[in-house]
Amino acid sequence: MVMRSSPLPRMSRRGRVTIGVLVGVFVLFTLLGWGVQAWTDWLWYDEVRYTQVFTGVLATRLLLFLVVGLAMALVVGGNLWLAHRLRPKLRPHSLEQATLERYRMLLGPRLGLWISLVALVVGLFAGLSAQSRWNQWLLFRNGGDFGVKDPEFGVDVGFYVFQLPFWRYVLGVGFTAVVLALLGALAVHYIFGGVRLQGVGDRMTNAARAHLSTLVAVFVLLKAVAYVLDRRSMLLEYNEGAKLYGAGYADINALLPAKEILAYISVVVAIAIIVFSNAVMRNLVWPGISLALLGVSAVAIGGIYPWAVQTFEVKPSAKDKEAPYIERSIDATRAAFGLADTKIQPYAASNLVPPASLGTDASVVPNVRLLDPQLVSETYTQLQQVRGFYDFGPKLDIDRYAVGGKTSDYVVGVREVNYGELTDQQNTWINRHTVYTHGYGLVAAPANQVVCGGQPYFVSGFLGEKTQEACSSQTEQIPATQPRIYYGERMEPEDYAIVGQANPERNAEFDRPTQTGGEQYYTYTGEGGVEIGSFTRRLLYAIKEQESNFLLSEAVNENSKLLYVRNPRDRVEKVAPFLTLDGDPYPAVVGGRVQWIVDGYTTAATYPYAERVNLQAETTDELTGRGTFQLARENVNYIRNSVKATVDAYDGTVRLYEFDQTDPVLKAWNKAFGGDLVLPNDKIPAELREHFRYPADLFKVQRNLLTKFHVTDPGDFYSAQDFWQVPNVPDNPDGGQKQPPYYLWTQFPGQTTPRFQLTSAVTPNGRQNLAALISGSYVDGKPQLEVLELPDQTRISGPVQVHQQMTNNANIRQQLNLLSSNQAQVQYGNLLSLPFGDGMLYVEPVYVKSNQQDAYPLLQKVLLSYGDGGSYVVLANNLTDGIKQLVEQGKQAVEGGTPPPTGGTPPPGDGSNAPPLTGELAEAASKVQAAIAEVKAAQTSGDFERYGRALKALDEAMTAFQQAQQAASPTAPAAPSGSPSASPSGGSAPSPSASAGG
Repeated sequence: MVMRSSPLPRMSRRGRVTIGVLVGVFVLFTLLGWGVQAWTDWLWYDEVRYTQVFTGVLATRLLLFLVVGLAMALVVGGNLWLAHRLRPKLRPHSLEQATLERYRMLLGPRLGLWISLVALVVGLFAGLSAQSRWNQWLLFRNGGDFGVKDPEFGVDVGFYVFQLPFWRYVLGVGFTAVVLALLGALAVHYIFGGVRLQGVGDRMTNAARAHLSTLVAVFVLLKAVAYVLDRRSMLLEYNEGAKLYGAGYADINALLPAKEILAYISVVVAIAIIVFSNAVMRNLVWPGISLALLGVSAVAIGGIYPWAVQTFEVKPSAKDKEAPYIERSIDATRAAFGLADTKIQPYAASNLVPPASLGTDASVVPNVRLLDPQLVSETYTQLQQVRGFYDFGPKLDIDRYAVGGKTSDYVVGVREVNYGELTDQQNTWINRHTVYTHGYGLVAAPANQVVCGGQPYFVSGFLGEKTQEACSSQTEQIPATQPRIYYGERMEPEDYAIVGQANPERNAEFDRPTQTGGEQYYTYTGEGGVEIGSFTRRLLYAIKEQESNFLLSEAVNENSKLLYVRNPRDRVEKVAPFLTLDGDPYPAVVGGRVQWIVDGYTTAATYPYAERVNLQAETTDELTGRGTFQLARENVNYIRNSVKATVDAYDGTVRLYEFDQTDPVLKAWNKAFGGDLVLPNDKIPAELREHFRYPADLFKVQRNLLTKFHVTDPGDFYSAQDFWQVPNVPDNPDGGQKQPPYYLWTQFPGQTTPRFQLTSAVTPNGRQNLAALISGSYVDGKPQLEVLELPDQTRISGPVQVHQQMTNNANIRQQLNLLSSNQAQVQYGNLLSLPFGDGMLYVEPVYVKSNQQDAYPLLQKVLLSYGDGGSYVVLANNLTDGIKQLVEQGKQAVEGGTPPPTGGTPPPGDGSNAPPLTGELAEAASKVQAAIAEVKAAQTSGDFERYGRALKALDEAMTAFQQAQQAASPTAPAAPSGSPSASPSGGSAPSPSASAGG
């Protein structure tokens, strides 16, 4: 008698019940969490009136989950069932089959359940993966044409942007399904005897061979389809030979035909597998040979042959061979990133002497921005904070307003509540969410004006009636009828607010302090917020926020509303999840209300031949994370500023305005969500349009690309001789951070009127002198990029050089040392590069910040330079005085004299009537002249380290000369100065920076 033992021990009833309960609880809480999240999302979208986004995305994700999950489950489950159905009725006796018998006993009685369970798991994971592709599907369904054809196949770019990504995904799903089905079928055939590893006779039954060979043939057919798609995808790949994206010479002439040949070979191999396995030889020898030949063909035709063409034909004459394909990449990149219409004009910058017109100019000099929005944020906070929990953030914004009939740029900031600054007593649930609910006022100051010892001149955002103060305006020059800030950049996801009172006469929200030292309270009256007056809503949000006070607190009543998702950037991102948002939202007063303006980009990563960039890498600079948001690591090769979004700071209303009326990607998204998601361009209010500015992150991407793609000749591009680079931060070049672009209200050469433009200087690749100025602005409502390109051998220094030359000037260095001490530190503002009078004017504000607690930076001095960056340099108390000193230096230079040095006296040998020097004094003067000569030589060589050492040696030589002078006699000739002293008339000693930058 043979005892039958169970292959696996049985679980006790209590164990099964316990596991069932645990699984049930897990599923219940998972479904409850999903349900609460979905319900609250619906309520939020209903509040902002964008429910079509919620339903559209949700329905698409459910559709993809079900279709792909069901298809995958059917393919895998069907093949498992078919493999069992094709099992042999009789199996030969062997040790292998005896071992497998226990598994057949386990699976056999409930095989349908096991197959269903495997299919369900596979379908679940496939569906979860598919639902994340909702964006690809919506573009696939709604995308149109670009009206631009690729240069190789003549196919519209819309295929690559809208169709190709989804076809790639479908092909990937097909491969996955076939591989899983093949592995599962092979396992079932093995367990039930269709495939054997031991015993006499065939190792595989005819039915198993037919089944498995068919699956292999389907896999090879899918590979043929992949080769066809690969032919199109080649236009997106990196061309190592040209260091650009897009198919190159070897790809087009070797790999492209190879892919076509391999596609045909794959079809032949698929047919051979089926025929030889089942109709002719009925074994796997020839199918195996066919697969091996396919592999060899793929290596030889698709690998070795293109490599040989690249190595022996392209590399020896790459410049000529790759020229047509480099031109394709240049044209595609310029089109995809909006660079095609860039206006490039030469700017000689040949004038090195400050012109007299500097003193009378009315378009550039009066509009020079002195306030640095990064530095004065502390000043705003200290002078306009009033309460410790108010905050302006680490960086302010630049905008322009017309006040008194004159348009100029203003540094603006919003007085928000910083919940992290609440004291322990203030930071209770009631206070945090029902009392300190909002900030108050948009605070602005003219960007070109300081008062009261270096403070900004505040003109708006006052908390109440103004007292007589000379340091700020007596009236609101930028009035806001609704100055309260319920939505702002300082709001974190957990910073929700509960507003609305049961007793309308009892205000509970802290509004603002009064002039008498009291406090004024307020009750929210806006339309924004989700109503949570009912018990059901309170319970719902109590679960969502895991906070029982929604149910227990008397502060939550029948009139209550919940305000959440209060960061304007998060709010727009939730309304338009298909947009990539700029990292620097900014506030503006429009129609008496504070509106946050957020720039939205539509992007793609499959524009043929266009350069591919990483948005995070391209947009990161000194300000990233310090008042601006860091973009995600998204690789794109197409971008448009297609949307201008606004968020009302009081009621949270979100509006999306179409800005680029020609963008096919935005049209596809708008169509996907009903056609009215984005408001037409002509619906943009005129007052709002006046506050649009060229977006910073888009400008950084375009600027960085222009450093290479301003070169349009393929041969010059390949040689890379004319490439530029973005300089590092001038006052900290060793920090490795790029100089951020800066907003200016100014007029550049070739422009008829002043514009509000975003500007950046660039230098030649590997050198420090100035190569060009790039600016972005709006002309008649359209974006316009402009480049002022300097000659290759320009003497004009770049930002890093200019800063070093100005601050290392001996007399200026002495004054800066006096400003900084153990009790204070010097901070440098934006170094502005301004083309003027066929030359370059540089302006850099100098701030001083005391080391005392709660101190803030004050603008104390202004550094100015004209010409090559070092010949004419002044450190003045204000811009007006500095311009006068520059003009005076230029006047004396024109008249043949020596411009007055900054704080010093003429150096020896300047042509004056000073008596000849003797002894130690003459020796010291000789060392000064030698040091000056070394400075000039170092600067001309372009060796920055040598230049720094030369400046240090010059400073030491001048110090030694001054000591020798004092030891000689009080009437000895004047000490040498590092200030500009060279004059065109000759005879004077050259200044340390009188020559061209390297």
